[in-house]
Amino acid sequence: MNENAKLMELAESERPQERLQRLGASALSETELLAMLLRSGSKGHNVLNVASNIINDAGSLSNLVSWDDSEFRRFKGIGKVKALQLVTVVEICRRVLAASNEANPILDTPKRIFEFMRSRAIGLEIEKFWTLCLDRKNRLIRSCEVTSGTASQSLVHPREVFREAIRHGSSAIICVHNHPSGDPSPSAADIKVTRQLREASQTIGIDLLDHIIIGSPQKDPNRIGYYSFQKCGIL
Repeated sequence: MNENAKLMELAESERPQERLQRLGASALSETELLAMLLRSGSKGHNVLNVASNIINDAGSLSNLVSWDDSEFRRFKGIGKVKALQLVTVVEICRRVLAASNEANPILDTPKRIFEFMRSRAIGLEIEKFWTLCLDRKNRLIRSCEVTSGTASQSLVHPREVFREAIRHGSSAIICVHNHPSGDPSPSAADIKVTRQLREASQTIGIDLLDHIIIGSPQKDPNRIGYYSFQKCGIL
């Protein structure tokens, strides 16, 4: 048998491509979808086995959004080029998800804010801070990335936050940042900057409706994936 177990060398009943043609992409499992991208396996491991090993290691297809090329290359059959191709596909998915949220939603609950921003924050390995500029009906005018920090911190000053709000004629703002660890519990620095933003908002006359920290439900002690300063009584 050839060193690379090609998709076409699998039994017809096992070929993801055959199932895709007959039943459509929605009928494929996560392993089969990944196998379609991989196309070939390695000696002693067919492409479905390689895909299955990756999914099992990641926990789910969605968890691959946080992987870089070195993590894919840990698996036999995944070389540099193929790993970079997979990272590219992941980035395309992230941008498509973000673009699908580019309409101007009404952001009037922590859950809606989390759902809108989650695609931008998922898988990031550094902290980013965004200002969501709103009109009088809490409808989004513009989402502005204010800072992009290191792996451990994201510094923001009230003037950077409210500069964007003033520029876009906002009646109110919502601040959002992510925790790469996945645990959205606020740090002492998070609480301090939120109080500074609250004071600046009162001075400038632009309401600070909430400050949301985005994590992941799996790492959140409360299993919801985000922390709302407004809901917790700090704003």
